[in-house]
Amino acid sequence: MRKNLPRHWACLILGGALLMPYMMAGALVAGLTAGGRGQFLLPLQVGLYAAVLPVVAVTGLFLPVRGLEVSAAQGLLGARVETPPREARRSWQERRRTAAWFTLHLAVGGVVSGFTLAIVPFTVYTLALPFLGAPLPVMGVEVRPGWPALAWTLAGIAALAALVLMAAGAGALLTRLAPVLLGPTPGERLAAAEERARVLAERNRLARELHDSVGHALSVVTLQAAAAGRVLDRDLETARTALDAIERSARAALEDLDHALGVLRAGDPPGGPGAPGGWATLDDLDALVAASGAPVEHEVGDVSAVPAPVSREAYRIVQEALTNAIRHGRSPVRLAVAVRDGSLRLEVTNRTAALAPAPRSGNGPRGGRGLEGMRERVRLLNGDLDAGPAEGEGWWRVSARLPLRSAP
Repeated sequence: MRKNLPRHWACLILGGALLMPYMMAGALVAGLTAGGRGQFLLPLQVGLYAAVLPVVAVTGLFLPVRGLEVSAAQGLLGARVETPPREARRSWQERRRTAAWFTLHLAVGGVVSGFTLAIVPFTVYTLALPFLGAPLPVMGVEVRPGWPALAWTLAGIAALAALVLMAAGAGALLTRLAPVLLGPTPGERLAAAEERARVLAERNRLARELHDSVGHALSVVTLQAAAAGRVLDRDLETARTALDAIERSARAALEDLDHALGVLRAGDPPGGPGAPGGWATLDDLDALVAASGAPVEHEVGDVSAVPAPVSREAYRIVQEALTNAIRHGRSPVRLAVAVRDGSLRLEVTNRTAALAPAPRSGNGPRGGRGLEGMRERVRLLNGDLDAGPAEGEGWWRVSARLPLRSAP
């Protein structure tokens, strides 16, 4: 308490200073209504003090005092006040709470400031009484040197101690109430929670995008580099084709990574994801197949009516399915994309390698988030995903249905 007392006292003095304009205006009004006979030099009269507090409360509803009061509570009182999010318009709930704190701060601060201005000089004066040779008046009583002066000195010390206790108690009260009245309102807390959820969802979306795009590119680079190394000495054309696939995949991965970093730094680019320079869509499937470097038999129907969000997610589903087919299976790989019955249909099938394990959906030591990521994307679009062995021995199929429009 002793460590924080000076700062608490300073906060109370600030409240008294903020109250002074109200008191002076009240004294002026009282003087004018009394025909100029008002006592302007006594602004701390009890009646005037009580009369200006409702005015303080009303002005606290409209004046932008919340920022000042939060700074005072944090810097002087040491209160842990959560900084409320900025909103375009102040809610009436926030206005009422701010006005309540503003009135309490000025009311308590005014009382403590008034007693400070009165008691501190009084105590200093009484401390000097025993050392003065002549009788002096104290509160209308003539005090002679000796024991009478010493009694007044003890009274001054007691008054100062009472003032210290008053300031400590008032500071503790304001410190306790500051987080309640100046902290975020329930509406502001809800807005902050929604903003945190939006940021988290955006980060998860970026994580999925990077997993699919960069993971696909690295899979292609690894497989094509191995293929190029095996045939470099005897088949330069095949090696050159593999190196070309590596270059396209690496360039696409760098573009996606650069776009994701741009979103993290400054939010979505103009036009949002899917705009030029944004995330890839079904229109980029030909480039995806070409960059994979693997023989892919693909048949893509008319996808011009597919909404941009569905198109982006469908592209990533196809990309992940192709990655799994290239990583875990073998040729031939078949891709079919078509719009039927108000839904987008995606299907990727491939021969399974004899010794290769089926793609995993868990979080194993090597990642294994491919199928899980596809299911998450499909679930967000209220679609269906089926991944598993296809009809016929040695085949694996990934099939997805994505509604083009959300259900009403």
